[in-house]
Amino acid sequence: MFDVLLSLSISFTITFLAIPVIINVAEMKKLFDMPDARKIHQVAITPLGGIGIFAGFVFGCLLTINFKYSSEFQYFIASTMVIFFLGLKDDILVLSPIKKFIGQVLAAFLIIYYGRIQIRSMHGFFGIHELPEMFSLLISYFSVIVIINSFNLIDGVDGLAATLGLMSSTLFGIYFLSAGAGMEPYYVLAFSLCGSLLAFLIFNFQPAKIFMGDTGSLLIGVVNAILVLKFIDPGDGPTSLNPIISSPAVGFTILMIPLLDTLRVFAIRIFKRRSPFSPDRNHIHHLLLDRGFSHRTITLILVAFNAGMVVFVYMARWLGCTILILSVIALFFTFIAVAYYSRPRHSLAWETDGMDKNEKVKESKLVTFIRESMLEQKN
Repeated sequence: MFDVLLSLSISFTITFLAIPVIINVAEMKKLFDMPDARKIHQVAITPLGGIGIFAGFVFGCLLTINFKYSSEFQYFIASTMVIFFLGLKDDILVLSPIKKFIGQVLAAFLIIYYGRIQIRSMHGFFGIHELPEMFSLLISYFSVIVIINSFNLIDGVDGLAATLGLMSSTLFGIYFLSAGAGMEPYYVLAFSLCGSLLAFLIFNFQPAKIFMGDTGSLLIGVVNAILVLKFIDPGDGPTSLNPIISSPAVGFTILMIPLLDTLRVFAIRIFKRRSPFSPDRNHIHHLLLDRGFSHRTITLILVAFNAGMVVFVYMARWLGCTILILSVIALFFTFIAVAYYSRPRHSLAWETDGMDKNEKVKESKLVTFIRESMLEQKN
């Protein structure tokens, strides 16, 4: 328990102290995510919050994990560093999808080959148990890459990706903490991310002062990929210290909102003969925004729905992976259908709780900085 408190306090403190500094530097250097026709925010906001999340997370891990007895964690940290620099370059410059994909494959390679965790069994899903090595590797690589991208794509409204990441890492952390001996590095990994996200949410919940950018969302994805693969790998097998029946279904449900929404959007884009990485407004949060819900309400709805599904699947885990996963998918798309066919409540989806419309469109300090720099260039 001391390791939990130490990792939480270190990561929270470092991120909490780093974020205001990042905001100030971004204002001085004019590093902003500018609003446009596709984006939701109405003012210029820096997308470099992932730097603060990464700093708190890494220090929480490095100062708490004993790498002498957990040698695979040096490769886990290396994979997060690959993702960090990948996301940072994409936040500052434009990175092509193929380069991002190559970086994600490299991170997955470090996790699976050197970290020695992969999905070796489907635990009875559609009657499948042990997997041949080739299929095991293919499913593991696919899972890691999809999870990394899913948190990146769900990061569309204030607080959503961070709150979903906080929920998932907390649940995985509690599981590994209850598993006892040998799982210490994994719950430290989980709770280090929790501390960083808690501190970040102070500045990111509506109205956001900073965004996490790809640096933060990709980091949440890669850490949760590590945790869910380790969660599923022993599962209810003989090597598991804390067996959970239907562990793939439980792990899948913990990540259901980002995973299913990403797969749904990818399918829509491919069906329309577009690149699955091309931007659009088909995500679940866009759907709810068009129904007039605020950022805060959307975050609470989706996190509550995800948490409720986790409780349902955990309580009904004796039903088996096949029934549970199909039930989760069916309920998710039922939710999508209800949201899609419900009548919009407001004509302006960007209105927020407790804020006047005129306040929302007031010129920010950041926009003033940009205008001043443009005038200086003209003069």
